[in-house]
Amino acid sequence: MSLHVVMGFGPAGAATARLLAGQGHSVRVVTRSGGSGRPAEPGIEHFALDARDGRLPPGVARGAAAIHQCAAPPYHRWVRDWPPLISSVCAAAEETGAVLVMLGNLYGYGPVVGPLTEGLPLAATGAKGRVRAAGWEAVRTLHEEGRVRAVEVRASDFFGPGVTDGGHLAGRVMPRLLRGKPVSTLGDPDAPHSWSYLPDVARALVEVAGEERAWGRAWHVPTEPALSVREMVDLLAARAGTAPVAVRRLPPAVLGAVGLFSPLIRELKEIRYQFDRLFVVDSTAYEAEFAVRATPVAEQVEETVDWWRERSAPAR
Repeated sequence: MSLHVVMGFGPAGAATARLLAGQGHSVRVVTRSGGSGRPAEPGIEHFALDARDGRLPPGVARGAAAIHQCAAPPYHRWVRDWPPLISSVCAAAEETGAVLVMLGNLYGYGPVVGPLTEGLPLAATGAKGRVRAAGWEAVRTLHEEGRVRAVEVRASDFFGPGVTDGGHLAGRVMPRLLRGKPVSTLGDPDAPHSWSYLPDVARALVEVAGEERAWGRAWHVPTEPALSVREMVDLLAARAGTAPVAVRRLPPAVLGAVGLFSPLIRELKEIRYQFDRLFVVDSTAYEAEFAVRATPVAEQVEETVDWWRERSAPAR
């Protein structure tokens, strides 16, 4: 088995680290906190480092088969903090020869008409989309120069077990849905939208690390057909036994008022277009080349509701 380094231990980083450890690999997780206060998990070591401040200590990544870049600065600090973070992980990949697996998102495309494919130009007009696009372009340039081996896996909005903060089907929805309370959403609740199921994201990140033919380009996470926020809430509420649950669109005036006090809500203005219109991911390129497939929606819903129900259960 191999050594893998995972940058970040948010939902995607944690799911990736646990999947790798479950496959018998040794995993080193790098975060600012170093795993302080977290229970020990077999096969996973934690190291403390703020990658924005400089290069990774050589010993952490030496001998690694892959570095999985799943770390993310706070949402409102992306423009400032992404460049040094990407510079740091690129330096580690170049020094060690480890494959650099980037977790990307869809912001870099900007508003488009029709399904999102990997062949679209990175033409974002917003600051966060531009900084994400620039990060991948810098990594791809290093790959083309032969200085690193790299690949990017792009995901839509996370959803599933382990996703608690923010998220249109996570912290702002699930606790209320489990109680049968109305939920609010950004944008048109009936616009078709692609959702990235977290376990599928982790499986794709792990798979491409070992597939040389994947390197040098970006791929979309295998994704089930798009469903609107209302359709997803209906499915989740049916599984939870709390249906029907009303879905309400947050008026722009309310968003503006809340944004005065919430950096997260204020920053969401840039990607409002993703929820005001059709936002569909085409993952056929990945599915034509590799083994990972999207988990069926019925299983996604079942596992997500069961996880949230267990998490919400009173301690015994």
